[in-house]
Amino acid sequence: MPPVHTGAPVSTGASTASSPAPEPHSPGRPGYRRMSFALFAAGLATFALLYSTQALLPAISDDLGVTAGQASWTVSAATGALALFVLPLSALSERFGRTRMMTWSMAIAVGVALLIPFAPNLEWLVVLRAVQGAAIAGIPASAMAYLAEEVRPRALVAAIGLFVAGNSIGGMSGRLVTGWAAQLGGWRAGLAAVAVMALACAVVFLVMLPRARFFRPASLNPRAVGRTVTGHLRDPLLLRLYGIGALFMTVFGAVYTVIGYRLVDEPFSLGQGVIGSIFLIYLVGTVSSAAAGKLVARTGRRGALYLAVTTTALGLLLSLSDSLVTVVLGLVLITAGFFAGHAVASAAVSRTAKTGRAQASALYQSAYYLGSSAGGTLGALAYHEAGWAATVGIALLAVLGVVSITLYGTHAARAQRRMPASAAGAR
Repeated sequence: MPPVHTGAPVSTGASTASSPAPEPHSPGRPGYRRMSFALFAAGLATFALLYSTQALLPAISDDLGVTAGQASWTVSAATGALALFVLPLSALSERFGRTRMMTWSMAIAVGVALLIPFAPNLEWLVVLRAVQGAAIAGIPASAMAYLAEEVRPRALVAAIGLFVAGNSIGGMSGRLVTGWAAQLGGWRAGLAAVAVMALACAVVFLVMLPRARFFRPASLNPRAVGRTVTGHLRDPLLLRLYGIGALFMTVFGAVYTVIGYRLVDEPFSLGQGVIGSIFLIYLVGTVSSAAAGKLVARTGRRGALYLAVTTTALGLLLSLSDSLVTVVLGLVLITAGFFAGHAVASAAVSRTAKTGRAQASALYQSAYYLGSSAGGTLGALAYHEAGWAATVGIALLAVLGVVSITLYGTHAARAQRRMPASAAGAR
């Protein structure tokens, strides 16, 4: 029996008798490879732009004369705006199409990126970063919904893992490029360099992305959208997944917003270029996110989450060391655990939602990036008040939250499995 899709194929005007129905993309086929490459480029540009100032925070603080907490708003403004706009833009994607939404979002985000290096002060920098974050909001939820509609269900986790892998490469390369460019020409040169890189990714995305074949336009009726969102928020499993995404990102936002300040201070005293190179660790996230599908197949979703959160917690504890090698090892474990957990949770959202997938993914992205904003701001404030140990304390509290939610999910699943037997016994 062929799989059931959420949308109808786009008509080409040809007779259905002579034109076979399109099939979903699956691994090994040319369309799947083009789609994967295009969305990998989109994911790369998204993370490179979204966190473009993160590795530059110490340089921004020095040049503009602001504190770590104030400079961190150049990151939090972008992620916060993304969190606020991802839901309304996902609703527009239900009406106008995933590919159109991603295309316009990419174009605006890159256009703003080309203006950001000329920001005259912190206030303008924060405003432009907020506009950029709002534009980027149209990409992740639309991409998840596009994959859910266009890819065979069995290949969905792997396909989303590749998109998330693009995120990790983008986060790594963006920080690497900005770090070394800033060391040569200042933080403004760093931001200009990442804007050019994102422009190249946008061109690749536009050229390579296959057209959507199973998208069916939906109404923009606010009441219908509200009912869809309310239905998702009443789903206990989706709520747990949203909480897990937010808490994982709180850890990641806190660690990577503050790590530059820690490494530029004693006892490390690293230069801006070397600090940017630390983000090569994101390659570990590329591997762990792409392998998430196999991990779920072997251990189950909750087993994969337990492994991811344990790895993250161990990395946080190792990062407390004053040995650079041990700190780097800690960052490796944090990054591997985070990206694996994120890939598992985001794929579970797409598979759990049977209708309104864009809204379901948007709610996940909203929670995820609110977690990033909270983690970045709280982590920077904690570091300013009490050093790295305080930042790690904030992150460990978020880890504890993930463990609690996953344990509750395990208990709820066991109770649900026992329910039919007990009901039969009562009868």
